[in-house]
Amino acid sequence: MKILSIQSSVAYGHVGNSAAVFPLQRLGHEVWPVLTVHFSNHTGYGAWRGPLLAPADVAEVIAGIADRGVLGDADAILSGYQGDPAMGRVILDAVTLVKTANPDAVYCCDPVMGDVGRGMFVRPGIPEYLRDVVVPRADIVTPNQFELEFLAGRPTDSPEALLAAVDVVRATGPRHVLVTSVLHGAVPSGSLEVVAVSDEGAWAVTTPLLPINPNGGGDVTAALYLAHLRTTGSPATALEQTTASIFAVLEATLAAGTRELQLVAAQEAIAHPPPRFPARRLR
Repeated sequence: MKILSIQSSVAYGHVGNSAAVFPLQRLGHEVWPVLTVHFSNHTGYGAWRGPLLAPADVAEVIAGIADRGVLGDADAILSGYQGDPAMGRVILDAVTLVKTANPDAVYCCDPVMGDVGRGMFVRPGIPEYLRDVVVPRADIVTPNQFELEFLAGRPTDSPEALLAAVDVVRATGPRHVLVTSVLHGAVPSGSLEVVAVSDEGAWAVTTPLLPINPNGGGDVTAALYLAHLRTTGSPATALEQTTASIFAVLEATLAAGTRELQLVAAQEAIAHPPPRFPARRLR
């Protein structure tokens, strides 16, 4: 595939495009990375340097790609953290351009806004903008459980409640929803789940819960799920392959004793996901 990925970038470590591009390339896909920021490192360190790019500058880069006459070759658009509604509008304008040139292209949105324990960590107004404007335009969304509850406006404390919340979000527009970091009463102790839902059904994968939570895991997950879903056409297979690769990356990161994702060390598990966690049908 050819993927237009509009995300942040860091020189040290792996978040945003610095987390998504290499795995996609390792799978054999062509990626056109458009940067929204270029920081020295991710903000989880509490200090960083580098520019936050103006939305107008990002739009200029996308316009330059359009000048090459290649936007119609793009099979997908991928976006993550959107720090400002103006940047969101640039991304949605790019989605319009690509889909006008290639109606078969899909938009995958990772609606980054918050997490359990941290609450919302984006600027005021961004969660509502994502919910009301961006997510309805997406074909694929990849919220974590906390973000799903906000998008749906309801709790997800059981498998049935989780699927009901997904149905609320899917009714707004997205055909495919991948829910990460799922923990509720039915999830075995010491485990977590990832749930994929589409028109074809719903599936869950259960993995051990590792004592690690590095930045960038969601960015890699969204990229891999987009890639595997588009190449296999099967949400269940995409779920199995994505979770297998992510778990291998997290294992390598834990073994290395670092807070930065070990994408290079685990690249074979990215390129060739080992059959490890079978998906079970929920409905």
